[in-house]
Amino acid sequence: MICIVLGSLLLSWPNELNVTFPWGALAIAGACLCWGIDNNLTRKISANDALQIACIKGLVAGFVNLGIALSLGYKLPALSVGLSAASIGLLGYGVSLVLFVISLRHIGTARTGAYFSIAPFAGVICSFVLLHEQPNTMFWIATGLMMIGVWLHLSEHHVHLHHHEELQHQHRHIHDEHHNHEHAFDWDGSEPHTHSHQHVPLNHSHPHFPDLHHQHKH
Repeated sequence: MICIVLGSLLLSWPNELNVTFPWGALAIAGACLCWGIDNNLTRKISANDALQIACIKGLVAGFVNLGIALSLGYKLPALSVGLSAASIGLLGYGVSLVLFVISLRHIGTARTGAYFSIAPFAGVICSFVLLHEQPNTMFWIATGLMMIGVWLHLSEHHVHLHHHEELQHQHRHIHDEHHNHEHAFDWDGSEPHTHSHQHVPLNHSHPHFPDLHHQHKH
């Protein structure tokens, strides 16, 4: 996490320091704080349908932003521009958010946020390819730090004895060491499947991430 944060700082460091009060930077930091709170709250409901969650969040955010724009006097764009923006939003926000919620479900908030933080590099690479901009030394240092941070995340081997409390919930699953339950209905053996199921108390040790079933303290 330290490597990724340092890489982000270097990537966004201004070429010239401004002596005025950084209201813009504080606003961005505040937005990131709200994003972090939103991610933690979304993780708590990530066992539900990721597509439904993304649709609800997208509709609310879209209408709020549209309302703000109209209240400031902006007009609706031409149909071709609107369709182009909607297409970009479908991939950049819609599909991205669905995958983000699924990641929250499986690897937790901190790791999902850390992996997502390398997204600006995709934009930077596009600027190199499409706009023929040239990276400076700071960019390559930031890239190295980001790569180290992501590699440390991916290569982490987290395993210890831990306890699972009794739990009743519903999510898409397969029958593994955490899902040895019986079915109160006729089951055709298809997996993965979704239904309400109960987890009995369990103590065991295996490699794991902070997913739906591993929210324990250390």
